[in-house]
Amino acid sequence: MSRIGKKPIEIPSGVTVELVGKTFKASGPKGKLEFQCHPDIKVEVDSASKSIVVDNPSPDNRFCNAMHGTVRALVSNMVTGVSKGFERKMEIFGTGYNIKEQGGKLVLSIGFCHPIELVIPKSVKLSIEVPATRGNDVPAKFSLAGPDKHELGQFAANVRKVRPPEPYKGKGIRYADEHVRRKEGKAFASGG
Repeated sequence: MSRIGKKPIEIPSGVTVELVGKTFKASGPKGKLEFQCHPDIKVEVDSASKSIVVDNPSPDNRFCNAMHGTVRALVSNMVTGVSKGFERKMEIFGTGYNIKEQGGKLVLSIGFCHPIELVIPKSVKLSIEVPATRGNDVPAKFSLAGPDKHELGQFAANVRKVRPPEPYKGKGIRYADEHVRRKEGKAFASGG
């Protein structure tokens, strides 16, 4: 039995959920999401207690035990996403690097001979706090927000992959809460 899977999910006010066959749908102030539940896992919406219960009918099966917690976590993330939403803060370090939004695309100028353009998914909202870096100390800052945790995390990872932080000076794109392990440069010994 999964410890996470056993916990019921509370439905916050302003969120409506429905189960059509094996398709779970949630809608709220931040948007609408839809998820195809695994056929071996049973999801029930209890409208009396305003909660969602995820049940594993075959606890002897190892795969079903794994899917029990996974399905519960995905359904919980959907409910949280449509009610509060998710946010990922990011920073760009490096002299002369900058960021802007242009025609539904994220345009990054980060030391390549051409700007890098990434198409922003429809559910992801981009807000730029600091558009350009100032020296090596003040980074460019932006945040990504949206109801779908998977799509938001994947887009943030794709942005970071364009120029990951390098270990010597820390230049590149990173998450705001990420710690970059720094290496010491080459030490030249004086000949004698």
